[in-house]
Amino acid sequence: MNPDAFIDDVLAEPETLAAVLAAYEGPGSPLAALGDAPLEGRRVVLIGMGSSRYAALNVAGALRARGIAAVAEYASTDAPAAPGRDVVAIGISASGGTEETVAALARHRGASQTIAVTNRPDSALAEAADAVLPLLAGEERGGVACRTFQATLAVLHRLAGTPTAALDAAPAAQAALLDAREAWLEPLLATLDGAHTVYTIAPAAREASALQSALMFREGPRVAADATETGDWLHVDVYLSKHAGYRALLFAGSRYDAGVMEWARERASTIVAIGTPVDGAALHVPVGGDPLVRSLIEVAVAELTAGTWWRQRADQGQMP
Repeated sequence: MNPDAFIDDVLAEPETLAAVLAAYEGPGSPLAALGDAPLEGRRVVLIGMGSSRYAALNVAGALRARGIAAVAEYASTDAPAAPGRDVVAIGISASGGTEETVAALARHRGASQTIAVTNRPDSALAEAADAVLPLLAGEERGGVACRTFQATLAVLHRLAGTPTAALDAAPAAQAALLDAREAWLEPLLATLDGAHTVYTIAPAAREASALQSALMFREGPRVAADATETGDWLHVDVYLSKHAGYRALLFAGSRYDAGVMEWARERASTIVAIGTPVDGAALHVPVGGDPLVRSLIEVAVAELTAGTWWRQRADQGQMP
């Protein structure tokens, strides 16, 4: 794992995402082999661990909103969804070698339709699948899942029936976000400086943004981080805001943002708004696009912050 290479991976995300979206459009798309609307009328089980499961959470919610029965499942669960002829089991692993995911998808082989979503089409996961959807994210030289996480979101949305046109604005919006980093990166690092724990908060439809962002702080600079859905924050994490020096990244857009900010003002907590402005936030990092587009690109704020913090801590000999 290397912080400088990780930062380079993050900065390459817009180009990678544009290539993925282009590959998944038109008659040459890997989706073509699955036919039209492959998930309609089926029970969909998205299976993964870590970042792969985080991405699945967003897409499972989008599918349910369209009337399709879908669940994002831990590959490690002791109570997995039962295979069946009406089931599409989607195993998700960037490496294609995640032991739990390979075993979970193999349980469905021969009983459910099985699909592998992976950056390694020659992997063990692909061998357990009837069809393979490649992530096309290239090598992540930093050793951290960032481009593959974003590509997973994009590929799953395309599999779920989201038209490419709904995602096409994402690469340019992310390029603009990263190009403007001199305006927000140092202020954000200064805001988080000294934090014992970084909290990340996002709406249910974009829950992966909070989960993946928290993982980036844990995996890179080895900073304690905790993720919560915005509405649920008012029931489960509000208590932690009583600690002096509470700092959180709020991925804006939930109707419960105002409730979070009410408690933040009362307890002098520091909230950074990512996306659209939030009244009372200590800092605002603007991210363009509608909520779907932002779900593909907003994690780059945490990724770049975590990568820079990681490099600084390594240079100062502060890494455990």
